[in-house]
Amino acid sequence: RMACWILNEKLSVLLLLVWLGLNLYLFIDTFLWYEDEDAYIYTRIMLGSTLAWARASAACLNFNCMLILLPVSRNLISFLRGASACCGGAPRRQLDKNIAFHKVVAYGIAVNASKLFCCCCCSLPLNYFEFHSDSNTTGEVLTTIAGVTGVMITVAFVLIVTSSTELIRRSCYEVFWYTHHLFVVFFIGLIIHGTGQLIRGQTPHSLLLHNITYCKEHYLEWEKATQCPLPQFSGNKPVVRVMFAFSCQGVILHWVSQNHRTVGVVTHSSGVLELHMKKRGFKMEAGQYIFLQCSSISPLEWHPFTLTSAPEEDFFSVHIRVAGDWTAALFKTFGAEEKAFKELWMLPRLVVDGPYGSATTDVFRYGVSVCIAAGIGVTPFASILKSIWYKCCNPNTVLVLQKVDAVVSKYALPLLLKIKTLQRVSPKSHLATHIALHYDQKMDVITGLRQKTFYGRPNWDSEFKQLAENHPSSSIGVFFCGPKNLSKILQKMCSSYSTADPRGVQFHYNEESF
Repeated sequence: RMACWILNEKLSVLLLLVWLGLNLYLFIDTFLWYEDEDAYIYTRIMLGSTLAWARASAACLNFNCMLILLPVSRNLISFLRGASACCGGAPRRQLDKNIAFHKVVAYGIAVNASKLFCCCCCSLPLNYFEFHSDSNTTGEVLTTIAGVTGVMITVAFVLIVTSSTELIRRSCYEVFWYTHHLFVVFFIGLIIHGTGQLIRGQTPHSLLLHNITYCKEHYLEWEKATQCPLPQFSGNKPVVRVMFAFSCQGVILHWVSQNHRTVGVVTHSSGVLELHMKKRGFKMEAGQYIFLQCSSISPLEWHPFTLTSAPEEDFFSVHIRVAGDWTAALFKTFGAEEKAFKELWMLPRLVVDGPYGSATTDVFRYGVSVCIAAGIGVTPFASILKSIWYKCCNPNTVLVLQKVDAVVSKYALPLLLKIKTLQRVSPKSHLATHIALHYDQKMDVITGLRQKTFYGRPNWDSEFKQLAENHPSSSIGVFFCGPKNLSKILQKMCSSYSTADPRGVQFHYNEESF
């Protein structure tokens, strides 16, 4: 099982090891520099090895602060996804794990920030107190640029981390969203932090006047002995480059985000609102998602929604379920709560950002694809199934995809009925050969589909075993959108039933994540 997991996740493991290796190299290299460099002999004697620990942690901190913006730059991810279109599936799957890498880098920042905090607030004052017993190091530091911005950075980061827990994101998304925007305060503080030049090294000219070996052993004679005159110090100039990537994205976002026209509003059962929209120059692929902003609710909040329309349609649509304050307010603003819909010209102003690629866009790259959805997670596969429907209507369409196994919930029932009608007349009816509807509780539902409707949860061992037997030498794409506990089960199944031999069956797991 471990061999299969490594085979499936080898690129992820490699990227993680590269990241760890770069952090380790940067830490050791910076640590040894401050431990051995002659320019820091005086600072090192006063502060001890704490200087090297602090500067090495700071170097890793700066490196990770530069990296953390890249995975959440949607325009960069979209560009890389397009650039890797000719590559295999493995590099593209890494782009779908951008949020996971963002979290890993955040852990790296937390670890290095903790080490730096301990060095600055615990070890440094104790060493400095030996030379200046009458000094209040804490009070003096808080009067410096580095001290004030250090406190500002720490408070902002703690608030960002504590509000990013799963519980807060699910129960109170607005708290997570607004506190995450403290990243602006964090990076401004980080840039200004270096301008104080609190840690200084001896200037090259001053070094020429000193006998370093003698001064190191006779530090009580500093400024008194001719070999150890009063040293001159200078700090390194700060490099302002951390915000560049995200600033570029902000400019692009402002440029491409534009108003659109809402052309239809539909309500469904279970508190689901369907919006049909049009936007000039809008081009999409099946499985992509967009961000929506409604100024009348909040001009600062952007929420991701998967597109449920097909590229072949002349509009794009999203299905929005009431699952929080913002979606409830949107539901009410469109008049869906009282079923009192407004004229199209009276509908609230929405701004669209996107579309952006996701894991589901690769479903047509596999010969065999398995689509699994739970609850409202069916939305990305609605777009896929619609696109299949249109492709089946066009006999000239050439597809790599030969078979789709879809395990979905009742939300997809109307669409499946369309496919059922098409199966009777289309020469490509073999595409959707296994569409299974699963219900946790039995109910009297007549679908009219040739495929069976199953009651209860699927037996995943049996399903994957059957797939492996039916396609013994295929690369099978498994696409999932739904709860995390089911995601873990499916990921385990993909690793268990993939063969260590590359010529055997390979299950490639792809998960929707925002």
